Amino acid sequence: MNNKNRICLWYDGTALDAATFYAETFPDSAVHAVHHAPGDFPSGKQGDVLTVDFTVMGIPCLGLNGGPAFKHTEAFSFQVATDDQAETDRLWNSIIDNGGQASACGWCKDKWGLSWQISPRVLVDAVTSSDKAVAKRAFDAMMTMTKIDIAAIEAAVKG
Repeated sequence: MNNKNRICLWYDGTALDAATFYAETFPDSAVHAVHHAPGDFPSGKQGDVLTVDFTVMGIPCLGLNGGPAFKHTEAFSFQVATDDQAETDRLWNSIIDNGGQASACGWCKDKWGLSWQISPRVLVDAVTSSDKAVAKRAFDAMMTMTKIDIAAIEAAVKG
Protein backbone atom coordinates (compact mmCIF):
# COMPACT_ATOMS: atom_id res chain seq x y z
CA MET A 1 0.00 0.00 0.00
CA ASN A 2 1.13 3.52 -0.66
CA ASN A 3 -0.72 5.45 2.03
CA LYS A 4 1.04 8.52 3.35
CA ASN A 5 -0.09 7.61 6.86
CA ARG A 6 -1.28 4.32 8.32
CA ILE A 7 -1.50 2.69 11.71
CA CYS A 8 1.28 0.25 12.56
CA LEU A 9 0.12 -2.49 14.92
CA TRP A 10 2.74 -4.68 16.64
CA TYR A 11 2.20 -8.43 16.90
CA ASP A 12 4.22 -11.35 18.19
CA GLY A 13 4.16 -13.45 15.02
CA THR A 14 0.37 -13.27 14.57
CA ALA A 15 -0.11 -10.23 12.29
CA LEU A 16 -1.54 -12.31 9.44
CA ASP A 17 -3.95 -14.16 11.74
CA ALA A 18 -5.17 -10.85 13.20
CA ALA A 19 -5.49 -9.12 9.81
CA THR A 20 -7.40 -12.10 8.41
CA PHE A 21 -9.81 -12.08 11.37
CA TYR A 22 -10.41 -8.33 10.98
CA ALA A 23 -11.02 -8.73 7.24
CA GLU A 24 -13.55 -11.51 7.87
CA THR A 25 -15.30 -9.67 10.70
CA PHE A 26 -15.53 -5.96 9.88
CA PRO A 27 -17.03 -4.32 6.80
CA ASP A 28 -14.69 -2.45 4.44
CA SER A 29 -11.74 -4.52 5.68
CA ALA A 30 -9.24 -6.60 3.72
CA VAL A 31 -5.78 -8.12 3.71
CA HIS A 32 -3.86 -6.54 0.83
CA ALA A 33 -0.34 -7.95 0.98
CA VAL A 34 1.84 -10.22 3.05
CA HIS A 35 5.57 -9.49 3.13
CA HIS A 36 8.16 -12.04 4.18
CA ALA A 37 11.44 -11.17 5.87
CA PRO A 38 14.35 -10.98 3.43
CA GLY A 39 16.68 -12.09 6.23
CA ASP A 40 16.74 -13.18 9.86
CA PHE A 41 15.49 -10.62 12.41
CA PRO A 42 15.35 -10.52 16.22
CA SER A 43 11.99 -12.30 16.48
CA GLY A 44 12.08 -14.45 13.34
CA LYS A 45 13.85 -16.03 10.45
CA GLN A 46 14.24 -15.28 6.78
CA GLY A 47 10.97 -16.12 5.02
CA ASP A 48 8.74 -15.60 8.08
CA VAL A 49 5.85 -13.14 7.72
CA LEU A 50 7.34 -9.77 8.68
CA THR A 51 4.55 -7.33 7.77
CA VAL A 52 0.95 -7.46 6.56
CA ASP A 53 -0.76 -4.59 4.74
CA PHE A 54 -4.47 -4.50 5.58
CA THR A 55 -7.41 -2.21 6.18
CA VAL A 56 -9.86 -2.24 9.07
CA MET A 57 -13.11 -0.47 8.20
CA GLY A 58 -11.30 1.63 5.63
CA ILE A 59 -8.37 2.51 7.91
CA PRO A 60 -5.01 1.53 6.42
CA CYS A 61 -2.89 -0.59 8.77
CA LEU A 62 0.42 -2.36 8.81
CA GLY A 63 0.76 -5.42 11.01
CA LEU A 64 4.36 -5.84 12.14
CA ASN A 65 5.55 -9.14 13.58
CA GLY A 66 7.97 -7.42 15.91
CA GLY A 67 8.09 -10.06 18.63
CA PRO A 68 7.15 -10.14 22.31
CA ALA A 69 8.77 -6.86 23.40
CA PHE A 70 5.66 -4.65 23.18
CA LYS A 71 2.01 -5.37 24.03
CA HIS A 72 -1.18 -3.58 23.02
CA THR A 73 -2.83 -1.42 25.69
CA GLU A 74 -6.14 0.39 26.04
CA ALA A 75 -4.27 3.60 25.19
CA PHE A 76 -5.08 2.70 21.58
CA SER A 77 -8.41 1.29 20.47
CA PHE A 78 -10.65 1.08 17.45
CA GLN A 79 -14.02 2.70 18.12
CA VAL A 80 -16.68 1.10 15.95
CA ALA A 81 -19.98 2.98 15.51
CA THR A 82 -22.83 0.50 15.19
CA ASP A 83 -26.33 1.20 13.92
CA ASP A 84 -28.41 -1.33 15.85
CA GLN A 85 -28.30 -4.09 18.45
CA ALA A 86 -27.83 -6.83 15.84
CA GLU A 87 -24.66 -5.19 14.51
CA THR A 88 -23.45 -4.44 18.04
CA ASP A 89 -24.01 -8.07 19.07
CA ARG A 90 -22.41 -9.50 15.92
CA LEU A 91 -19.19 -7.50 16.24
CA TRP A 92 -18.92 -7.84 20.02
CA ASN A 93 -19.61 -11.57 19.92
CA SER A 94 -17.16 -12.10 17.04
CA ILE A 95 -14.36 -10.57 19.09
CA ILE A 96 -15.29 -12.33 22.34
CA ASP A 97 -15.98 -15.71 20.73
CA ASN A 98 -12.60 -15.61 18.96
CA GLY A 99 -10.62 -15.66 22.20
CA GLY A 100 -11.33 -12.06 23.19
CA GLN A 101 -12.24 -10.59 26.54
CA ALA A 102 -15.15 -8.40 27.63
CA SER A 103 -14.55 -5.19 29.51
CA ALA A 104 -16.74 -2.31 30.68
CA CYS A 105 -18.78 0.31 28.83
CA GLY A 106 -18.69 -1.29 25.39
CA TRP A 107 -14.98 -2.07 25.45
CA CYS A 108 -13.55 -5.47 24.64
CA LYS A 109 -10.15 -6.83 23.75
CA ASP A 110 -9.39 -9.24 20.91
CA LYS A 111 -7.20 -12.29 21.43
CA TRP A 112 -4.15 -10.32 20.27
CA GLY A 113 -4.69 -7.73 23.00
CA LEU A 114 -6.02 -4.94 20.76
CA SER A 115 -8.87 -2.95 22.32
CA TRP A 116 -12.17 -2.25 20.60
CA GLN A 117 -15.03 0.06 21.57
CA ILE A 118 -18.24 -1.28 20.08
CA SER A 119 -20.28 1.91 20.41
CA PRO A 120 -23.84 2.16 19.14
CA ARG A 121 -24.52 5.56 17.57
CA VAL A 122 -27.49 6.02 19.92
CA LEU A 123 -25.10 5.83 22.90
CA VAL A 124 -22.62 8.33 21.47
CA ASP A 125 -25.44 10.72 20.55
CA ALA A 126 -26.99 10.39 24.02
CA VAL A 127 -23.84 10.94 26.10
CA THR A 128 -22.89 13.95 23.96
CA SER A 129 -26.39 15.44 24.05
CA SER A 130 -26.69 19.14 24.77
CA ASP A 131 -29.42 18.14 27.24
CA LYS A 132 -27.22 17.51 30.28
CA ALA A 133 -29.87 15.41 32.07
CA VAL A 134 -30.20 13.09 29.06
CA ALA A 135 -26.43 12.80 28.77
CA LYS A 136 -26.11 11.98 32.49
CA ARG A 137 -28.84 9.31 32.41
CA ALA A 138 -27.31 7.66 29.33
CA PHE A 139 -23.82 7.86 30.82
CA ASP A 140 -24.97 6.35 34.12
CA ALA A 141 -26.70 3.50 32.26
CA MET A 142 -23.59 2.87 30.15
CA MET A 143 -21.42 2.67 33.26
CA THR A 144 -23.33 -0.44 34.40
CA MET A 145 -22.82 -2.33 31.11
CA THR A 146 -20.22 -4.49 29.45
CA LYS A 147 -21.69 -4.89 25.94
CA ILE A 148 -23.98 -1.93 25.26
CA ASP A 149 -27.72 -2.60 25.42
CA ILE A 150 -29.36 -0.12 23.06
CA ALA A 151 -32.86 -0.59 24.52
CA ALA A 152 -31.53 0.27 28.00
CA ILE A 153 -29.78 3.38 26.64
CA GLU A 154 -32.97 4.46 24.87
CA ALA A 155 -34.95 3.93 28.09
CA ALA A 156 -32.40 6.03 30.03
CA VAL A 157 -32.67 8.82 27.43
CA LYS A 158 -36.46 8.89 27.89
CA GLY A 159 -36.03 8.97 31.66
